[in-house]
Amino acid sequence: MSRNNNSLTSLALQKFKKNFWGVFSLGIICCIGLVSIFAYLFAPDASKNANQMHLSIHSKSPGFEVQMLTIPSGIASDQNVLSKFFFGKESTDTEVPIQSHKVIDGKLSYVEYAGDGLEGLEKQVDLNRFPNADYKSYIASRSFLFGTDKYGRDYLSRILIGSRISFFIGFVAVFISLIVGLLMGSIAGYYGGKIDALIMWIINITWSIPTLLLVIAITLALGKGFWQVFIAVGLTMWVEVARVVRGQIISAKEMQYVTAARALGYGDYRIVTRHILPNIFGPLIVISAANFAAAILIESGLSFLGIGAQPPMASWGAMIKDHYNYIILGKPYLALIPGICIMLLVMAFMLVGNALRDALDVKV
Repeated sequence: MSRNNNSLTSLALQKFKKNFWGVFSLGIICCIGLVSIFAYLFAPDASKNANQMHLSIHSKSPGFEVQMLTIPSGIASDQNVLSKFFFGKESTDTEVPIQSHKVIDGKLSYVEYAGDGLEGLEKQVDLNRFPNADYKSYIASRSFLFGTDKYGRDYLSRILIGSRISFFIGFVAVFISLIVGLLMGSIAGYYGGKIDALIMWIINITWSIPTLLLVIAITLALGKGFWQVFIAVGLTMWVEVARVVRGQIISAKEMQYVTAARALGYGDYRIVTRHILPNIFGPLIVISAANFAAAILIESGLSFLGIGAQPPMASWGAMIKDHYNYIILGKPYLALIPGICIMLLVMAFMLVGNALRDALDVKV
């Protein structure tokens, strides 16, 4: 049986590799996954949640450049390397966008950026604030590839770090839905009778409640937050998995290999986990890919409604919420960029799911 499974797996892989859009979409998913993991390595603003605000340069167009002065605080940070890598740098220094600067009587005099054609306030800072009075190394030209948001934060950095929530909610939600769905669907399909009727009643009740309303109710019960949204989305997606598993097991338990396993005296747990489930994994992979896309959309909707990931945490849905009114204010890219990112990731998962469906269909 294992040799047969291996040959079917290799055949499915060959068919999948011939599907251009499936392979291309899988490449996009892998790229976004790598970016989300190493977000702070790629982000121009590596501060925690890319939350360096500069209100004087808010809502600037893509490609905007400005001179940035970093004023050291003199406070040593005890943050370790792993924490900086995965959670961002806890910066205590002050960043100030400036228009010009000069040294006067042992002090650095600078003019804050106030906008094109406007003269900003002139301020001074003692040169002793800079190590060895080397202030020049603390002034650098900063370019904002995607511009800045309404708080003056680097938009590219927020997009990169916001990919973490949209990407990982798919994994967590699908993992939770698989655990609950496999358990409930296996019990209902294998034992049948009153147990099946009870579980199907629970599935139908859950299915009848609008998904977004159910997620909102669970989120309000668990509280607003990062992990609460992940759990809430996962707990609403198990019904689809359970229905598929139940139907597959009902048809599979009448097969000859299951009858042979019963004749050999194997227990129900071993028959289900070692014999039936490995043979129905194809439909589960396909529905998991679809659930990935659904989870991303649900999380984006929750963040748009303000009950998803909470500020200052970056989230694509929350970024659309913060800037959707800019569509009519002449800067639609502030809402379109995260919207396109969501569309790209969801479409990639859907195309991968379609490619897997075709590859796992032995009739084709």
